[in-house]
Amino acid sequence: MATTGNEHQRHRKKENFLRQFRDEQSKEFKQLTANQFMEIWSHYDLDCNGFIEGHELDDLLRELATSVNLSDTGPDLISDSVLRELKECFLEAYDVNSDGRIEIGELAEILPTEENFLLLFRKDNPLESSVDFMKVWKQFDTDCSGYIEADELKQFIKTLLNRRQGNKITEEKLIEYTDTILHIFDSNGDGKLQFSEMAKLLPVRENFLLRPIFKGCSSINSQDLDRVFQLYDKDGNNIIEEEELDGFVKDLMDLVRKEYDNDDLQQFKRSLLNGCDVNRDKKLSKPELKMVLLALSQSSDV
Repeated sequence: MATTGNEHQRHRKKENFLRQFRDEQSKEFKQLTANQFMEIWSHYDLDCNGFIEGHELDDLLRELATSVNLSDTGPDLISDSVLRELKECFLEAYDVNSDGRIEIGELAEILPTEENFLLLFRKDNPLESSVDFMKVWKQFDTDCSGYIEADELKQFIKTLLNRRQGNKITEEKLIEYTDTILHIFDSNGDGKLQFSEMAKLLPVRENFLLRPIFKGCSSINSQDLDRVFQLYDKDGNNIIEEEELDGFVKDLMDLVRKEYDNDDLQQFKRSLLNGCDVNRDKKLSKPELKMVLLALSQSSDV
C-alpha cells in the first residue's frame, strides 16, 4: 500500500497547492473567499464524489503540513508512518461522523473560510430526518421541476443565511455563493441540483433505515414497528403520506443508489406502492410499512 501511495504522489504536481493561501510572513492561512475554498476542494476531491478520502486525503495532509515551508520539498519530508499518525489525529479532531473521510462541511471547519460562507456548512443544526429534507425541498423547488435550479438555490442560500445570522447578504456575494455551491455539488454539470446532490449540501442527522433492527431480522415486534412508524409519521395521523412518504422513499434510495433525481425517486415510490399499498390510497399504513421493513431486512442489496 505504501508503494502505491508513493507512486501516486510522484504523479502529483510537486508544487504545494496550499502554500499560495498562506501569509508569507506569519505562515498562517489567509481568510479564504468562497471561490478560493472551492478551488481547494476541487483540487483534492479528484474523483468529484463529494469526499476527500484515500490518496486524496493523504495529499491534503502532506501539503497541509508542508505548506508552511517556503519552497517545495517533496513528499519524502513526511514519512508514511508519520502520515498515518497525522491522519489518525486529524480524523479524530475533524471527522465528525467518523467515516474515515472528510466532507465539505468538515473541511469548511478546518480552513479559515469567510464567515457567511462557513454558515452554509454548520453542523450544529442538521435536519433531523429525510422528512424534514423533503419539506425544505418542496419549499424551494417552487416550479415543481424536480430540481433546485440556480435561482431557487440562490433563494435557499439567502433564506438560510438570514435565518442563521440575521444579517442581509449582498447580491454580489449571493451570486458568488450560488455559483460556488453549484460548482462543488452539481456533479453532472447540468447547472442545477438533483435530489442526491442537494442531499450532500443539506445532510440529515440520520437515515432511520440504517438502524440495526433492519438487518437480517425475520420478524419485527410491535414496539420496534411503532418506533419506526413514529419517526416518519410526523403529524401523528397514523398514515405515512406526502413529505413523510417521500422522506421514507428517499431513505430507501440512499441505501441502494448514490446518484438519483426526482424521476428516479418517483419511479421507486410507484414500485414500492405497487408492492405494498394494499388499499391503493398511495399512503402507507402501519401494516403496510411492516411489509416493507421485513422485505428490507431480508434484502441482499442493503
